[in-house]
Amino acid sequence: MSKPSDNPADPFKKALAEATKTLADSPDMTVSYSVDPAGMTADTMRLPQVSRRMTRDEVLLARGTADALAMRRRHHDAAVDARYAPTGELAAAIYEAMETARCEALGARDMPGTLSNIDAKIAHDATRKGYAQIRSTEEAPLSVAAGYFVRELATGRKLPPGADNVLDLWRPFIEQSAGDDLEAVEHVLSDQAAFARMARKVIADLGYADQLGDDPDEDKGDEGEDENEAQPDEEQGDEQARDEGEQEEDAEASPESSQETQQDQSQTTVSSDDLADQEMGEEVDMPQADAPMEPPPPPPHSQADPNYTVYATGFDEEIAAEDLAEPAELERLRLYLDQQLEPLKGAVSRLANKLQRRLQAQQNRAWEFDREEGMLDAGRLARVVANPTTPLSFKVEKDTEFRDTVVTLLLDNSGSMRGRPISIAAICADVLARTLERCDVKVEILGFTTRAWKGGQSREKWLADGRPQSPGRLNDLRHIIYKRADSPMRRTRDNLGLMMKEGLLKENIDGEALEWAHRRMLVRPEARKILMVISDGAPVDDSTLSVNPAIYLEKHLRDVIAMIERRRAVELIAIGIGHDVTRYYQHAVTITDVEQLAGAMTEQLASLFDSDPRAKARFLGIKKAI
Repeated sequence: MSKPSDNPADPFKKALAEATKTLADSPDMTVSYSVDPAGMTADTMRLPQVSRRMTRDEVLLARGTADALAMRRRHHDAAVDARYAPTGELAAAIYEAMETARCEALGARDMPGTLSNIDAKIAHDATRKGYAQIRSTEEAPLSVAAGYFVRELATGRKLPPGADNVLDLWRPFIEQSAGDDLEAVEHVLSDQAAFARMARKVIADLGYADQLGDDPDEDKGDEGEDENEAQPDEEQGDEQARDEGEQEEDAEASPESSQETQQDQSQTTVSSDDLADQEMGEEVDMPQADAPMEPPPPPPHSQADPNYTVYATGFDEEIAAEDLAEPAELERLRLYLDQQLEPLKGAVSRLANKLQRRLQAQQNRAWEFDREEGMLDAGRLARVVANPTTPLSFKVEKDTEFRDTVVTLLLDNSGSMRGRPISIAAICADVLARTLERCDVKVEILGFTTRAWKGGQSREKWLADGRPQSPGRLNDLRHIIYKRADSPMRRTRDNLGLMMKEGLLKENIDGEALEWAHRRMLVRPEARKILMVISDGAPVDDSTLSVNPAIYLEKHLRDVIAMIERRRAVELIAIGIGHDVTRYYQHAVTITDVEQLAGAMTEQLASLFDSDPRAKARFLGIKKAI
């Protein structure tokens, strides 16, 4: 007989898993709960974690996510989807959002109760991404608005707050461009192929016909005609195939040919100019003449990955916190931060005192005894009194290298940190900085976000330039310096209140922020450098990911981490808030509750200063101490 679980959330999880399998019509599917992003594979569904407390928001989010994924499993045909899917990034995003809305609306016809659950999921996503604060279409994702539009037409149900703001911004454009085609939504909802054809028309109406690729229905008709015509004239078909093959070879060879032609022309021009100069009796300086022909290539945007590109760097910003708000506003925000976390400050302070005692224990100076000169060893005077012939014993104080250390705290300032997570991160950074300063350890506090939602001026420039393919990072960075390593905490204390400023927290591009913090540390004179990253998720920037591969930012983050850990000039550790960062960082810990942050930061830092390699290995997650 199995022992009953003591977790009050387990019965709910089990019931939700069984109901989800039934809704998805997939009894053999495995349903799990994780802090990682929700998703679904061939035989597994991953739902948001539900803690022991079973808060209302957790329960609603889990139910909504389960219903949404179950409806997609039940009503989505991957083969049909692959046949009609567009090739362009933005067109594919619109197509995917519309298909998701179709599956959810189709499931709601038979099970209307799923609508309210999915509404809770949509409201949660809108709040996390800050959709309610968006004020222009340039910040709002068109793909999301298109999915919302289909959902509204198919269900006749209003969208949750925040989500309705995104749709309202795009509604006039969508209705004017594709309103006629979208009127057929209710008639094709149960036919995925017919819906896909309608979605492709809508995408063309919205101005992205160039990203659709070949029409699969036309290809099918062409194949049938070719088969009928191949019988009477097979030789003609073979000649056409050979001609097409030769054209493809010519097309592939044309770039090289044109390049060789340009080189030949440039060489001919130079030679004729040289001859003219010689005839006129002038001296020819070939090095100076050749220099402008091949300018040096621009430096790569990332040392970790030379292939990582950025569309525009002119709008990026590295700025001090005091330049983003007036002193009076910073003081007010700091007061608000203190009031928000008044109940937590006592626990954080106790942990900080524990850290200080632990660090000061490591700073105790060592002594060398039985020396012929130095400071008199009072502890051994008794033996001199007992035996006057015994020589006096001296001791010499030996310095330690502990003080020569700098610590950088790199804080995720993304929109998903809004509320209690960013408040706790700010107060923990404050208390730990003051604690480390008392131990003569210099501390730098940095933050990273973007200047705008959904691309900002970089995306505007990209749109004005005609939407070039694969533009790379497509948003304006904002890297914030809350406290410099050489500035005392008493002068920069109010700066941390800036994290409470409404509208500051936006997207997060972790790779470039981590590389920026690493570069700042490399120029520091300290012998030991420690970089602690605090984040609650993977890199997310909708503008960049809508026009690049889905793993573009995540791959760059992994490359930067690998570079830092390989060079070993900086000791890198990370703390994930509700997100498993151990899959990125070698030395990391994940916490499920933001209130655990103070303890995690304390233990992580203390472990780095621990002289016992086994204790250090235990805190850093190393299986075997070296």
